[in-house]
Amino acid sequence: MEINIGMNIKRLRTTKNITQEQLSAAMNVSCAAVSKWERGETYPDITLLQPLAFFFGVSLDDLMGYNEEKVKAEISEVIAFYRKHCNDGEGRDIIIKAYGNYPNDFWIMHYYMWELAGDLSDNDPSVLLANKEEFLSICEKILNGCMEEKLRFSAWNMRAKILHAEGNTGEALEIYKTKFTDWYTTGEQKTEQLFAKDTAEYYYYVQKNMYELADFTADKLGRTVFFSPSHTMKEKSNLARAIGEALINSYNETSEAFFLILAKSFLGRIENDLLYRGGSEDQVIGAMDQYLSAIKLFEKEKAKNPSLFSAFARCEDEKQENFFLWLLNSYRYPKSGRRADLLKNPNYMSILDKYK
Repeated sequence: MEINIGMNIKRLRTTKNITQEQLSAAMNVSCAAVSKWERGETYPDITLLQPLAFFFGVSLDDLMGYNEEKVKAEISEVIAFYRKHCNDGEGRDIIIKAYGNYPNDFWIMHYYMWELAGDLSDNDPSVLLANKEEFLSICEKILNGCMEEKLRFSAWNMRAKILHAEGNTGEALEIYKTKFTDWYTTGEQKTEQLFAKDTAEYYYYVQKNMYELADFTADKLGRTVFFSPSHTMKEKSNLARAIGEALINSYNETSEAFFLILAKSFLGRIENDLLYRGGSEDQVIGAMDQYLSAIKLFEKEKAKNPSLFSAFARCEDEKQENFFLWLLNSYRYPKSGRRADLLKNPNYMSILDKYK
């Protein structure tokens, strides 16, 4: 947020036909000081702000050039940019700068804190402890001044992670038990309970909730397969392929979107973990083929299923109306990393060409 006080002082002074000398005399400062204000080289002392506003007959906001609606629009634009680029260097730079410009905005605090922490999971304890004082200060501001539940949960989550990093895991787990809702008291569960079970509204919400839980559950299934300590990487890959085929076949046989969501989320998790956690190129390419197949079916199903569309509109459609095309392009035009190296593999390219 730019501070335009110097420009505003000059505008107000000239509008009222007041010279720099007259203003300097009224404020008991030198003419050179007024000149520096207007050139943006220095700012008036804070004790002069109210007298300046009174002298010109304007509010402090007008003197400072503060426009609440404009600031809100700037913050929304910054957050949208960050969410789009949070996985590359641009996102980190923009949110750090935004925190300097808008240090009291709760959403900016939230994104800044978790950017420094390294995202919501797999946090490095040394990073959490190195930033402990700043993170706890942000949490305190959110918990004392913000009523938005998601951000309050975010603050409690950070407190728990810091406790765990300090070795106080029992206290961290107690936060999750006492501050977070259980499965049966979530907003989603209560939403479907608003309606009688023989109504269209009930069916819409119970179906939507089932889809969201299926997505969540399948991600956990992918993690249990991949992080199994009793399987080799080859065994994990083979098991994942078999589960993926079974889920897609179940959808093809029943047309039940539930199985398709399971396939989409499960295969997405497996493909990501194989790519970044030691899978071979053939294993990654095989998982990618299955995942793209599931996503292509998913997009067609979503277009005709209102509950399914609503359940996933918050994530996929923020990227692009057609998530399949967005995903295909991200695979074909990666900026760097292992996926960029895979572009040299003809089998990888043939899979992408198959879906193009």
